[in-house]
Amino acid sequence: MSTSDDTAAPALLRIEGAIATITLNRPAAFNSINLSIAQKLEQLGAEVEGNDDIRVLVIEGEGRAFSAGGDLQTIGAAAANDTIAPVVGELLKHYHAFIEAVRRMPKIVLSSVHGSAAGAGMGLAFVTDLCIAADDARFTPAYAKIGVSPDGGSTVGMVGTVGTRRALQIFLAEDSFTAQQAYEWGLVARVVPAAELKAETRKFAERLAQSPPAAIAGTKSLVYQAAVTPTKQQLDAEEAKIIDAMQTDEFRVAVKKFTSKSK
Repeated sequence: MSTSDDTAAPALLRIEGAIATITLNRPAAFNSINLSIAQKLEQLGAEVEGNDDIRVLVIEGEGRAFSAGGDLQTIGAAAANDTIAPVVGELLKHYHAFIEAVRRMPKIVLSSVHGSAAGAGMGLAFVTDLCIAADDARFTPAYAKIGVSPDGGSTVGMVGTVGTRRALQIFLAEDSFTAQQAYEWGLVARVVPAAELKAETRKFAERLAQSPPAAIAGTKSLVYQAAVTPTKQQLDAEEAKIIDAMQTDEFRVAVKKFTSKSK
């Protein structure tokens, strides 16, 4: 097991076998996203993406909340000083680079949500590939209330899952919603008792990590491109990826096991 050594860092990385965990680590600020955490997340995301031994990445929050979203103190000060474009531009440059890595990396990314996930924190919960939530988790869009539109990958993750009308409803007409509602809308894969979130996240991550890398990488990229790819192109991609996967040792072993059973 390896860990990043600086426990005061705004985000931490822990690697245990095939499972990596990134912990948002600004508990006093409810893990709100400022420049320092955005830069750290970009760095840790690149580290996970480049590590071929990792199959699953878990993202969690330290303290009482998953993440309260964009750091309003930073943003409020920029608004007062008329420096919004450079300040928010710099913040989102790093944060959006992390979100791109989350979507692109050939690993399953699982958010583990407790307490509040608001604004960009809600976006982060749902831009990952899968989400497991404590039964007391609350999701708060928060954007329209302060007169802004969504950022941080919020529309990237949610629209494909819930569709355009539900997304508009969530962003413009919901103050907040429960883990159970999020489950019913397909945004959350599992809702578990709050006291069991850590253990259940571990179990879920271990289950996901059982799939060989070629299966995880191929499935993730095919699923995300399906909605925007013409049929013939998608079928060609399916063919290329399954042939790649069938040339791995994991497949040879699995198919041998299966065929010897069926005799």
